[in-house]
Amino acid sequence: MKMFVEPPAIYLHKQPVDFRKSINGLSVIVEEHMQLSSFSGALFVFCNRQRDKIKVLYWDQTGFCLWYKRLEKDKFKWPKKLSGEVLTLSERQWHWLLEGLDIQKMTGHQPLQFEATY
Repeated sequence: MKMFVEPPAIYLHKQPVDFRKSINGLSVIVEEHMQLSSFSGALFVFCNRQRDKIKVLYWDQTGFCLWYKRLEKDKFKWPKKLSGEVLTLSERQWHWLLEGLDIQKMTGHQPLQFEATY
């Protein structure tokens, strides 16, 4: 089952946030710190300091939605070493993150472009 149907983009806020923040507080972070529109339909992903919880904020054309996941025994492999305050994730990287894989270490085959097959 797919949770989010083809979001236009997935943005990860690298710094931990205070998880007492809800829709209004997270949308302020999106607008002011991430410099993005919270009404874009994109997924905005946040984690707590312990990295055992994530929240995802998104606009679904009729209102804001807030999705929450808490791990009981593990931690999310949060990408801290990548440059920038905000990361743009592919859908594949998003699923890797949810599955507990380290998106900094996971890389697929590089796409190739050829002019001819001779």
